Amino acid sequence: MTSQRYQISARRHAIRAPMTTLVTTNRVGGHVDETVTLQGWLYNKRSSGKLHFLEVRDGFGVVQCVMSKKDVGEEVFQQAAELTQESSLAVTGRVTAHPKRSGVYELQAESFALIALTDGPYPISPKSHGTEFLMDHRHLWLRSKRQHAALRVRHTIVRAIRDYFDQRDFTLVDAPVFTPSACEGTSTLFMTDYHGVPAYLTQSGQLYMEAGAAALGKVYCFGPTFRAEKSKTRRHLAEFWMVEPEVAFLELDGVMDLAEDFLCAVVERVLEDRRPELETLERDQAKLEAVRKPFVRMTYTEAVGAIQAARASADDSSCPGDGALRWGDDFGADDETVLSVQHDRPVMVHRYPAAVKAFYMKRDPADERLALGVDVLAPEGYGEIIGGGQREDDLAVLDRAIAEHGLPQKDFEWYRDLRRYGTFPHGGFGLGLERMVAWICGLSHLRETIPFPRMLNRLGP
Repeated sequence: MTSQRYQISARRHAIRAPMTTLVTTNRVGGHVDETVTLQGWLYNKRSSGKLHFLEVRDGFGVVQCVMSKKDVGEEVFQQAAELTQESSLAVTGRVTAHPKRSGVYELQAESFALIALTDGPYPISPKSHGTEFLMDHRHLWLRSKRQHAALRVRHTIVRAIRDYFDQRDFTLVDAPVFTPSACEGTSTLFMTDYHGVPAYLTQSGQLYMEAGAAALGKVYCFGPTFRAEKSKTRRHLAEFWMVEPEVAFLELDGVMDLAEDFLCAVVERVLEDRRPELETLERDQAKLEAVRKPFVRMTYTEAVGAIQAARASADDSSCPGDGALRWGDDFGADDETVLSVQHDRPVMVHRYPAAVKAFYMKRDPADERLALGVDVLAPEGYGEIIGGGQREDDLAVLDRAIAEHGLPQKDFEWYRDLRRYGTFPHGGFGLGLERMVAWICGLSHLRETIPFPRMLNRLGP
């Protein structure tokens, strides 16, 4: 972009900007004492006597443009006074270093070109707005500094995820969105008509990754998944993104090692690349810096004991939940919170009761009641961000599990073939991207972790 030359003739109050170098706000620091042009939208404006302070955002950041009446003349100065929030414009001026803030730059405006005034007052003003109003205007809310920062962090997490697996000999294998059967039961699936045949929007690409691992050894998929639970909690979306690696000849301990190393690498990447955005989000970065190997690993049985002990020794305000957790119960959000707040890094809980896990989980040979699975709970009460484990590789055991879960065996013939023709130990996990973004950004609700969230009773904008 910096090599482009810029000239614009605007609609309404058209003022021609001289031929200059067009730069973005994140690159202005490389053009100190040069005359450049910024193209963007008016984020904020204030005036002080014969000065206008125009904050211009362009998707890369915000730069203050200082306009003096004596430099631009009465007419241009008055036209700048008529600018409204989010009007699109181009400002030309000389880049200077901020007199008091190191690493911050300003533009000493010499001229500007109006591209378009807003059509009436901008709906999102500095005053406080309710959540429903902001969600109804999500397409505009994305322009705010906090939402902009969260999406930048999300982008970096996505890049870090792909880089992590790509640099370790994993092959990306895209899983289908339409599936003929459920991998964890049909009660949480969106059903659709597929040319006269019932089909479902995928809730996981894992079964297909098992086929990919048999062909390519180390694979992953990364795409949208769907859950139809009628839930309104802060931890649920109807549409979300998952990354699901699967590795041939990997057993439970290896799955936990992979998940641990992976999470540390992603957090480290965000700290390297997105500290300014984390500051905008007011995230306590020291808590992210504490995410180091090794993570605490405990069995489900040990975790139940730790949760029960914490509740027995704490008052209700510091230990959420009704305290009725018993061995054999799946963990709820409150149970995960009680456990995770005891540690400064993720907690890995393994060997849950098989009865609360999916049909494809391999049983623990040391205790048939248990599944060789693991959940990774993020600290600070953010709950489960990874679920995974070792898959059942014995066809006879798998067939019994399919029957016990009431699933139609005919829908899994292709999956059974993976055990018929060269069965092998294998394992992997799934990470929910939005839960990862919420934890790293310190956001309280998943609705701010994805550009356009889909939730119960919300299908727009």
